[in-house]
Amino acid sequence: MKVETALPATDLEAPPAARPQFVAGHGLRLIADDGSEYLDAVSGTFNVPLGYDHPEVVDAVIAQLRRCAHLSSTYSGAFAQQVLDALLEIAPPGLGAGWMRDLVGSTANECAVKIAQKATGASDVVSFHLSHHGQTLFTTAISGNAFRRSGFPDAVSPHSIKVAPPYCLRCPFHATFPSCGFRCVEAVEDAIRYASSGSVACLIVEPVFGNGGNIVPPPGYFEVLSEVCARHGVLLIADEVQTGLGRTGFLFAAETFGFTPDLMTLAKGLGGIGVPIAAVLMRDRLDVLAPHDHSFTSGGNLLGLAAAAATLRVLGGEGFMAGVRERGALLGSLLEPLFGRFRSVADVRGVGMMWGVEIVAEDGRPDPDKTARILACAERRHKLILRGSRYGLGNVIKVRPALVATQEELEEIADKLGRAIREVEAGGR
Repeated sequence: MKVETALPATDLEAPPAARPQFVAGHGLRLIADDGSEYLDAVSGTFNVPLGYDHPEVVDAVIAQLRRCAHLSSTYSGAFAQQVLDALLEIAPPGLGAGWMRDLVGSTANECAVKIAQKATGASDVVSFHLSHHGQTLFTTAISGNAFRRSGFPDAVSPHSIKVAPPYCLRCPFHATFPSCGFRCVEAVEDAIRYASSGSVACLIVEPVFGNGGNIVPPPGYFEVLSEVCARHGVLLIADEVQTGLGRTGFLFAAETFGFTPDLMTLAKGLGGIGVPIAAVLMRDRLDVLAPHDHSFTSGGNLLGLAAAAATLRVLGGEGFMAGVRERGALLGSLLEPLFGRFRSVADVRGVGMMWGVEIVAEDGRPDPDKTARILACAERRHKLILRGSRYGLGNVIKVRPALVATQEELEEIADKLGRAIREVEAGGR
């Protein structure tokens, strides 16, 4: 059967001409125009947690499309409120208000900062090296990778303060957890005291540093970080665009790591099968925005709201999240032996269905080139789709299959990744 509209190709390291042209997706599988089948181990762009064609979400979107695809936010507010109420019902304690006028994580994070600045009257934003908060000029400015600002002089903010992340494997303080005493959190407090303008509105943090290399903070980190923010009157924003809605084994990573932020942003996973929709949850006292302060034509659109409502029903189904935790533990047990089996693997770290495999050279230094070769080998030879950290400039292979992956699919992912690493170490490409 000929399908005329192809899905976008992935941004793996292969040249564009060599990338498969996908025309359909079923579960975790993508079908290319030549009929070949690929196993997607990264949930699209981490935004198809229920697979490509989950029937409940597909049916909900189609039903909404037949009724009405779009209404102005003037008239769609009641529908948005229904989804927001469903989110607030399952949100961490203390988050009792929200905003649903966003389409993607970039603008949701921008919204959260706007809220923090308006609520506090302060200006500065603390973020982290290696962080990724979006693609707009502002979220590029507060993200922690200089290469993404290159060529864009307006993507630099005088109100952005960046500090070292809790990257225990490569601790910039040359300390060892737990005897380090959380030197990385001390550095946050030093930045607030000495590097800011004296007017700090918020700190924004990914509970797991996704694009930065799947960096998982050590136990107790968020408790200490929350104390520092509270002590200085700095609002804590949890960027859960990648971690939210089940990715870490619980509905929210804040639950996984045992903290409650002042604001939380959600996107990617909220649409279930890749339908764009985003939200900001917050404490009641932070509900300060007027409608004209932050609103977009397609923000809180009807199709996204329908997908989000269906996704929340699936995630809330009996035993669903318990199953995710079981599958996440299995995935970890399958990936962790890569460390020790291969000299190129310096670390395997993760939580839930969000794992990273750090690739190094013979001398132990990060090896982005080898990482890219492993990704290309996995795709070309084994038809396994993975992604690399820092938009291909990093040295961590990201493994984040859909939450509905079967045991057989998880075993296939680990097996094919191991074969790709072995072949590249043996001199293959």
